[in-house]
Amino acid sequence: MQGINQEAKHRSGAGLGDFTVGTRVLTIAALAIPIGAVAAVCALILLRLIALFTNIFYFGRFSTAANSPANHHLGWLAVLAPVAGAIIVGLMARFGSERIRGHGIPEAIESILLNGSRIEPKVALLKPVSAAISIGSGGPFGAEGPIIMTGGACGSMVAQMFHLTSAERKTLLVAGAAAGMSATFAAPISSVLLAIELLLFERKPRSIIPVALASATAALLRQYLLGQGPLFPAVAHPSSLISPVALLCCALAGVVCGIVAIPLSNSVYMFEDLFGKLPIHWMWWPALGGVVVGVGGHFFPQALGIGYDVIGQLVQGDRALHLVIGVLVVKWLIWSVALGSGTSGGVLAPVMMIGGALGALLSYGLPDMGPGFWAMIGIGATLSAALRVPMAAIVFTVEQTHD
Repeated sequence: MQGINQEAKHRSGAGLGDFTVGTRVLTIAALAIPIGAVAAVCALILLRLIALFTNIFYFGRFSTAANSPANHHLGWLAVLAPVAGAIIVGLMARFGSERIRGHGIPEAIESILLNGSRIEPKVALLKPVSAAISIGSGGPFGAEGPIIMTGGACGSMVAQMFHLTSAERKTLLVAGAAAGMSATFAAPISSVLLAIELLLFERKPRSIIPVALASATAALLRQYLLGQGPLFPAVAHPSSLISPVALLCCALAGVVCGIVAIPLSNSVYMFEDLFGKLPIHWMWWPALGGVVVGVGGHFFPQALGIGYDVIGQLVQGDRALHLVIGVLVVKWLIWSVALGSGTSGGVLAPVMMIGGALGALLSYGLPDMGPGFWAMIGIGATLSAALRVPMAAIVFTVEQTHD
């Protein structure tokens, strides 16, 4: 009798459980579209804020025009900029919300797993502002982690406003996070894949459909708000150049990047542990990290800030040893120290820069596949290993370079 009932359920579709698509998904999808639009606007605001604080800290002017802190003429005084920014972020975390600390992705995961996908409204305000101050003052971070947290907060607040279930709150939180990344990087497909691999913990239509709609909406609006992609256009590499030997070398490069990703991740945890042993309040840890950032940035200014220009150089084929070694030594050091100190900022751009520099370094001993080829391989492989998101890393590299 039990077997007959199970067979009846299977034939009726009920046996598919959560993989069925009910009418409820239409409601969630309808909410995901405006969330994607709001996340795109948040991405625009965040990038403008980063440019504003960069101009304030390094050039003494009130402007949202894009500029790199590496172009400053402050001399040794520039060492003070990351310290000042870190003090402000520490105060914001202490008296505003402790949840603005970190790079955003772990905080989003924690909200999903421990808080029923609930994020406080003040986090949506404080996270982008603190990240903009941190990056604008020279912090070696990316904008993607903060926008993931901010977009996720927008989605969570909408879900709470409509008193949705925990599963539906999670879907809209992730939809906002994916939309924020999609708008920041002009990468709608990899944003969905990243959301699936890092945040959703499921591959079910009830959640993938709204997340995909939010990401697509954000990518559409990005064209009008920030312009079209790719963010790091590459020199074209004809597929006819990729021989079996080259593919074997790609596998070798992947092994090297995977090995390097281990100390890359562990260095952040090591500095987190070291800061945790200090006999002072955690509010002051970012200022100590800011000292390291300032000194490192004085000797290698390209390590300061968001670093998209440096990633672009590597992808375009710049493999000058002073650039490559500077990124692998200074960027790695100041990023891991600053992130370990508990300040606000993202990890994707720094990992991309370090991976690109590693690929450029490997290019000295690998077959010539054209300008920037091995830098692109390094970016994708290092992202895959460091974040453990292989599918997202593959598509993300393609979307960023259009190669």
